[in-house]
Amino acid sequence: MNYRYEMTDHASAGCVTLRTEVFVDEQGFAEEFDEIDDRAVHLCIYEGDLPVASGRLYSDDGVCCHIGRVVVAKSHRGRHLGEAVMRRLEEEARRIGYREAALSSQDHAIGFYEKMGYAPVGAFYMDQHCPHKRMVKSL
Repeated sequence: MNYRYEMTDHASAGCVTLRTEVFVDEQGFAEEFDEIDDRAVHLCIYEGDLPVASGRLYSDDGVCCHIGRVVVAKSHRGRHLGEAVMRRLEEEARRIGYREAALSSQDHAIGFYEKMGYAPVGAFYMDQHCPHKRMVKSL
């Protein structure tokens, strides 16, 4: 497949559409969009004009970045696009100068992030209706 990667300083229409389809419609999260969207770097992967994967990157302290809202369209799961999003956002984080990346993993995705080199930290916590765990990785 031929994919196009788009990195922006705002949540593009493609990111918004994809996050709405997966996190709101499919998974039932009510509070998907927040003020972080206005200050994050967003990556959206397209197949033609169709958004198929996305994620965002931001930092609160300039040392550790947070990668989040990683999502792959249902029609494109199993094609390693989640890994592509993570790799590209980690590359951007290193380019900016962050030394560590953290994320908040849904319970069912912990194994995916462990394969990407992230280690779980602390106890599970609830984010809306879903158990999450903080995970970290040195960059």
